[in-house]
Amino acid sequence: MRAVARALPQLEPLAAAFAAALRGQGRVLYVGAGTSGRLGALDAAELPPTFGISPSRVRALVAGGARALRGAVEGAEDDAAAGAQAIRRARVDRGDLVIGLSASGRTPFVHGALREARRRGARTALVTSNPGAAAPVDLRVVLDTGPELLAGSTRLKAGTATKMALNAVSTAALMSLGKVYAGRMVDVRPTNRKLRARALEMVEELTGLSAAAARRLLADAGGSPKVALAMHLGGRSRREAESALAERTLGEIARRPRLEPARPGAGKCRKPVRGADVRHQRRRH
Repeated sequence: MRAVARALPQLEPLAAAFAAALRGQGRVLYVGAGTSGRLGALDAAELPPTFGISPSRVRALVAGGARALRGAVEGAEDDAAAGAQAIRRARVDRGDLVIGLSASGRTPFVHGALREARRRGARTALVTSNPGAAAPVDLRVVLDTGPELLAGSTRLKAGTATKMALNAVSTAALMSLGKVYAGRMVDVRPTNRKLRARALEMVEELTGLSAAAARRLLADAGGSPKVALAMHLGGRSRREAESALAERTLGEIARRPRLEPARPGAGKCRKPVRGADVRHQRRRH
């Protein structure tokens, strides 16, 4: 944890670059081998259901391909040409951000990918645990975890620090893009029973509506907590709420529910949520 805390000044610009890529038409691609590659794949896999982004927007390119996620593919990390080829196959361009993950900072697959990404005009970054690692990148994050308890076993301290850093970077980036409101994952995709219950609970808590009214509101919003909240806050239809969210974050909508006069009949919520900086309104259902 101390290594991640010391790296916060380096993590902040990486989170900003991550957000900038997604705010435009770009993508974020993690590149790594072994444990580092699998950690990138894990973060990329968790973001779509958590924050509602398309799986194509954050990807992982792992040395050895998909089978390297299940077991070791010996020698794959030593192939710099394969790293460059992975970038070409992904059609990386100047709108993308390519983040190399390498505990040693010397992995040929990662360096080959970063060189090709820079040649194609993409922004590049390296996350490493080696303070002496050199790479021609735009951003560098050093997680100086020191020697491993088992010499060379970077799945231990270096791997743990890398996971924490990726959590921090991707979460901060997606928060800045309006994917979080009042500490809730309002863009969560309710694709199973647990997440559907969480979405309903979220709408109940943030609107003060009864369970039955929140359920109706959520159904009217197509199952999206974020759209449901935007509908409630401004007395909007689903289409109006989706249009508003295309231009403003939910937090901005909460601070100023409507840019035009509200429709007649919108009243105050009977149970405002403590801590929410918003004058809640209640729709009739």
